[in-house]
Amino acid sequence: MSSDALFQVGMDLDHGSSTAQTEEAQAVSVDPKGGEGHNDFFCERDGIRYAGTHLLIDLLGAARLDDLDHIETTLRRCVDAAGATLLHIHLHRFEPNGGVSGVAVLAESHISIHSWPEHSYAALDVFMCGDTNPEASIDVMREAFSPDKVIVKTELRGRELERWNAGSKRHSMTASASA
Repeated sequence: MSSDALFQVGMDLDHGSSTAQTEEAQAVSVDPKGGEGHNDFFCERDGIRYAGTHLLIDLLGAARLDDLDHIETTLRRCVDAAGATLLHIHLHRFEPNGGVSGVAVLAESHISIHSWPEHSYAALDVFMCGDTNPEASIDVMREAFSPDKVIVKTELRGRELERWNAGSKRHSMTASASA
C-alpha cells in the first residue's frame, strides 16, 4: 500500500512520517494459521487460557517524552525485548507542548504511547498474545524515560471467552432440544 493510500485511509496523516518509512523497511508477512497446523495464538498461565496480556503502564516524573526519535527507538527496543514482531510504527508529535501519541503495530497486537511532557507523564498500553513476554518492555521503558514512579496494571484479556462459549453452547443445545 502506498503512502498516498495510507494517507487516504487516515493511517498516515503526515507524509514522511515514521509510518511510511517503517512500512517499507519492516513489512512482514504473517501466516495467521501458524504454518502446518492452526495456531490461534492464545496464551495459558496458571491453567487459565486467554487471548493476551494487556499492560496499562503509567510513567510519572518521566523524561524525554517529547523526543520523537527516542520514543521510536524505545518502542523498537520494547518489541525486541518482548520477543514480538514489529509490523510498523506510527508516531505523531503535537505542538506546542511536544506531546507524542503513537503505536507500534505488532503481529502479536500493539504497544501505544500518549505523552504529556509538560506534566512529565506518559500512558502506555502493551497488549500481546502468543509466545511473547510483554512484561520485558517495562524495564526498557524504565531505562529509557527515567521515571520517578512506574504503575503497571495487568489484565488477561479474553479469559472469559471459554466460559462464554461454554454457556453459549449450553444455551444453544437447550434451545435446539426444546425445538
